[in-house]
Amino acid sequence: MENFEETEDTNALPENETPVEQPQIKLIVTEDIRSYLYDMAKWTKFLGIFGFVISALLVMCAFGATAFIAVLSKYSPGTQMGSLGAGFIMVYFIFLALLYFYPSLMLFKHASAAQKAVLFGDQLSLSASMSNLKSFFKFWGILLIVLIAMYVLIFVFAGIVGIAGTAMGGH
Repeated sequence: MENFEETEDTNALPENETPVEQPQIKLIVTEDIRSYLYDMAKWTKFLGIFGFVISALLVMCAFGATAFIAVLSKYSPGTQMGSLGAGFIMVYFIFLALLYFYPSLMLFKHASAAQKAVLFGDQLSLSASMSNLKSFFKFWGILLIVLIAMYVLIFVFAGIVGIAGTAMGGH
């Protein structure tokens, strides 16, 4: 006689149950939503372009401040502005320009892709648009966390210095 082993199918349903179809969730983009997306894209593109202008102005300020400090140091030696150094000011302004440029770029990309998605009904463009918007908010969220952490450290450090100054002044 042959020895047959029964194997239990763990994916099989009990005999009295019928398979239940999983409902597929669909997102429906109505005409109202398309209109909102298109209007939002216009304003977002405006904000992105404005951000590019601000970034360019910051870069120009970086080089202008460098020239201004060089002239100031020449005619007024020993000023506080001259002691900071033109290089530091230039790096600071360029850092601010880059910090402002990235979110502006994400807004501009979001707006362009959103307009394309609405006008041509392009699902991939809508996905790219939302990805860029996510990147924009993620950037500002991380930057906000960093700024809050810096403020907390500054307050803690100021408190420690204040307590240490009080303790030293009391003796």
